[in-house]
Amino acid sequence: MRLPQVRLESQMAKIQIQSTPAVQTIQQPKALQSIEQPHATVTMSTTPGKLTIDQTKAWEDMNLYGPLRAAEKEGMRGKQAVLEGISRRAQQGQELMKIENKGNPIVNQAIVNGHKPMKQFNIGWIPSLFSVKTHYTPSELDVNVKAKSPIINHEPQSPIVEFHSGSVETSLQQEASLDVDFVNVNWK
Repeated sequence: MRLPQVRLESQMAKIQIQSTPAVQTIQQPKALQSIEQPHATVTMSTTPGKLTIDQTKAWEDMNLYGPLRAAEKEGMRGKQAVLEGISRRAQQGQELMKIENKGNPIVNQAIVNGHKPMKQFNIGWIPSLFSVKTHYTPSELDVNVKAKSPIINHEPQSPIVEFHSGSVETSLQQEASLDVDFVNVNWK
């Protein structure tokens, strides 16, 4: 016997998904940097050395001096000669006062007063030792250095970011279907 049958044949729907991934790129440019080092400022000042030479005594030893000094020196020499003459006469007067003492003061004084003392000879144009005085003040050096800081300039660069968004596409690859079939069914 054949029984009527209902045959169902179904097919499920299939979804198709197609995706494109997102793309991101990042570039970081190098920062711009400049460094400049100014020269240091150096100043130097020098106080020159000073040499003083005093030849006054050497010139006087050679009897070479100015008129004021010559007058002063001759005045002192004359005064000294006067004082020596006074002293000699006072001493000779004392000797004559004491003539009663044994001795012959008149003859002795005549010999002393009659003969000039022997002159001493010396080379007059050679100055005495160490008659030239020297004094030296050394020079002074003053150095000033002023350092300068470096000049640093920098400019940061922003990153370059590119982004391409991805996409997702969905579609129906296969539609759903349902087939109904009746078998052994009489439609009378």
